[in-house]
Order: sequence, then C-alpha cells, then structure tokens
Amino acid sequence: MAISLSSISVLPFTTQPRPFPVPFLAKKSQLEVSNFATKPPTTTILCKVLSNTSHSLSNIITELEKQTPHQAQDQDQDQDPDEEVQLENITTQIDDDHHDQRQVEVADAWREIHGQDDWVGLLEPMDPLLRSELIRYGEMAQACYDAFDFDPFSKYCGSCRFMRRDFFDCLGMSHIGYDISRYLYATSNINLPNFFKKSRWPKVWSKNANWIGYVAVSNDETSKRLGRRDISIAWRGTVTRLEWIADLMDFLKPISSNKVPCPDSTVKVESGFLDLYTDKDESCKFCKYSAREQILSEVKRLLDMYENEEISITITGHSLGGALAILSGYDIVETGLNVLKDSRAVPVCVFSYAGPRVGNVRFKERLETLGLKVLRVVNVNDMVPKSPGLFFNEQVPSMLMKIAEGLPWSYSHVGVELALDHKNSPFLKQTSDPTCAHNLEAHLHLLDGYHGKGHRFVLASGRDPALVNKAADFLKDHYLVPPYWRQDENKGMVRNKDGRWVQLERPKLDDHPPDMHHHLKQLGLAH
Repeated sequence: MAISLSSISVLPFTTQPRPFPVPFLAKKSQLEVSNFATKPPTTTILCKVLSNTSHSLSNIITELEKQTPHQAQDQDQDQDPDEEVQLENITTQIDDDHHDQRQVEVADAWREIHGQDDWVGLLEPMDPLLRSELIRYGEMAQACYDAFDFDPFSKYCGSCRFMRRDFFDCLGMSHIGYDISRYLYATSNINLPNFFKKSRWPKVWSKNANWIGYVAVSNDETSKRLGRRDISIAWRGTVTRLEWIADLMDFLKPISSNKVPCPDSTVKVESGFLDLYTDKDESCKFCKYSAREQILSEVKRLLDMYENEEISITITGHSLGGALAILSGYDIVETGLNVLKDSRAVPVCVFSYAGPRVGNVRFKERLETLGLKVLRVVNVNDMVPKSPGLFFNEQVPSMLMKIAEGLPWSYSHVGVELALDHKNSPFLKQTSDPTCAHNLEAHLHLLDGYHGKGHRFVLASGRDPALVNKAADFLKDHYLVPPYWRQDENKGMVRNKDGRWVQLERPKLDDHPPDMHHHLKQLGLAH
C-alpha cells in the first residue's frame, strides 16, 4: 500500500546535519493481503532541503509540499534556484500493530518470494517484500566475506574469524534470527588459486583447507515471522581481485563425471566449479569430506529434525559463491534430498548475486525440469555475469546455439535475472575499477534503491550507503567516507600479560560433526 500523504505529518525542515541523504519510501507489497485500512499507520516524515542537484529528490520535496501546503509556507520562498537541494533524511515511524501486520505478510507470501511463480509481477515494479528478502539473504552472503580471515600474515588465514555459536553476534547481526549449524570447508588443491588464501607463516591452522561458508537454520521466533523453518546455505565468493575469472578453465564437463547423479550425460557444468564442490583431501581433518558431502549430510540432518514443520531451503552466494549456490541447489533437487518421508517436496531456491554462468543449455533445462528456482541479481556493468561463455551463450541466436551446443565452452545462464545499473545511483561515482561493479555491498545498495525500470533511484529502507565503501572505493567523495574502511583492530595483534604484542590465539576450530558419517550412509554416500 502506498502510504497516503494525507496521513503523513511533515515537520519543519531542520538544520541538524546528518551523514547521508537517505530517502525512504514505504510501499505496500503486491503480495500483501491484509487490510491495512482498518487501522491507518501513524507516520512521521522528517526531511531537510540541502541541494538541487538531484531532480528525483527535489521532486519528492515538491510532492510533499503540494500535499501539505500549510507546511510549505514555512519554507524559504526566496531560495536561490541554483542552490543545491537534497533530501537528506526521511525517516518513517510505523506503530507496532502495523509492524506486526507487515510481518504476517512475509509469512503469508513466502512461497511467492521463494519463486513459486518465478517472481512474475514482483520485479517490475519491484515488490518491497521481495526487495527486503533479497537484501537479507545478500547480507547473509556478505557475512561470509566479513568473517573470513584473508590476511596472509595471520596464522589463521583461510579460516573463519569467529566461532560458530558467536558468528552473527560478532558481526553485529544478532537480529538475523538464524543459528549456524555447521561450517563448510573445501580443499585448496584445485586450480582456483585466487579463490583460496594461505598464510605466509609455517605454523598454520590448516595447510590445505579454506573456510567457504556455512549452513544455518532459522530460530523459532524468526520461523514464525517467515512462516516456515528456513534452512539457509551461504557460500563465500572471492575476497579480492577478479583474477579468479582467468583461473576458470572455461571447459564444460558432464556433471555426472564427479559422481553427482544425473541421468543425462549431456548435462555439463564448468569443471573448476564442479571440482571445488566435489573434491576432498582425506589427509586434512577439515576437508576429508567434500563440500558436497558436508552440505548434503547437514541438510539431511536438519530436514529429519524439522520434518513435521513447514520447511524451505534457501541458498545464497556472491560471485563464485553464486555459482556454487546454483550447483548445490541443483544437487539437492537432483538427488531428491528435498523430498520428505511423507512425499512433501521442500521448496529449494537460490538467490545469486553477481554470479557467473555455471553450465550449458542442457544444465539449464534439467534444472528447470527439477523445479529449482533461481533469481540472479546482477549489475549490468559487471564483467563476471558475462563469463564464462563470452561468445556462445543464451544471448546469441537459438540456431547458432543449437550448432554450438556440443562445444565445451557453450554456456547458458539459468533462472530469472534482475538487472541493476550502478549508474542510476546518485551516491556512486564513475570509476574504471571493475571490482566496484562486482562488489556485493554495492549490489545491496542498488537493490535498496531499485523500484523498477524507469523509476527513480530512492532508497527504500535507508540502508547505510557507507557500507558500499567497506571494501571498495565507490562512494562519491563528498560523502566523506574513506575507501576500504573496514579493518581489524591492530591486524589482530594484542598485548599479552608480559606486555608483548602477539597474535591472539583463537579457540579450536570446528571440523565435522560426529554423526556426519551416519547421515552420509543414509544418503548412500558412505559405506
């Protein structure tokens, strides 16, 4: 429901400085079914005029003045037309009853948000509930970057910086409402050197393993709000430059060649992705099981635990993590792991951010046949979603793709695409740095401001734009946010009781749960 301006009281413009212009428009989701008219929300908007450089922002002010002429009379009528005008801050306060009603809507509409109808009618214009869920799952993927130790001078390089039970608390994400049930590891003995990080020190936590993500499950309170118990898998992508694209062998091979079941040998995926997903090193306690075995066994355990509840499986990842999210989602539905004992099929959905192509046309067709739902969020200026398959892909004429179908470098994107453009954001500067267009925080910023094609860019939730510069140099300089501002205090050095500076020792890292072999046996993956 678009908030009626007749129910909005506009306070006088203040002169108190604020760090960012954060426009916020509240809009009712297309999915919502409750009648909010029974109790109109109590809404207050506070705004300040600062510049005239953004037509969209000044238009918002104009519309507010038209709706509330008695407030407009308080404004400076003699303002210089050349003076810069900006809407600095619009905050919306909604009473608790209205907030509870909105939460009910998430529970009522989760199947549509999860892709039951392939997001038809939810992207143009952008559905507010879908937007908020895309940002939420994107933040769960971003947590993989924020928690990953990629400092080569740390003896824990390549691991997660936090213990599983404290993960979200340490990241300031206690509100997320999920409990991490296990960490995921992969062996670095494959041909993707720019994905894996290793310490320069001889004494390290593991010589061959890297932490690559986690499996989490919604707690009781969050499950009530979401309308189901949500099992979420978050994959880490690449934390630094984009050289990993060059690491790709750009060579398709049958997915069944790595013991991922598939009745069709023409279903093929990129070999590097498949190796990362299925390889293991039995000499390493962290990666003696493959990432595939870790995920399937944990999902099986959680499905058994919550089999009497409504359940969903949601997989998220950015960059290379987006490719692994699609691959693992396919594996879950291909093996039938999502089918419960009572024959109920648990919906499986992938939210991918800036992910590359994964497989060929047959992989796309097989994935659609199995009912896996995939929504890909991309920035049109990003090079990664254009790879691999630079010359033969879903955009070339179908006749040509038919001829090239058997080639080992003929790729096709899967699922539904939500294309964003960072040039539409008034917060971001023009840059030739390709990593900015690929940055996950930038994608979440673009999601917050996207309302549909042809709509002006207006932040919907007031998500802090400073987050864009957390690991990038992408915000315009006049916002005074330093680039790459997120750092570990003293690079992890602490003073010990003798007054010497040393690297802080961390608790023993989790490897694999003791009952993992039992669940692998049930899946037929162990003897």
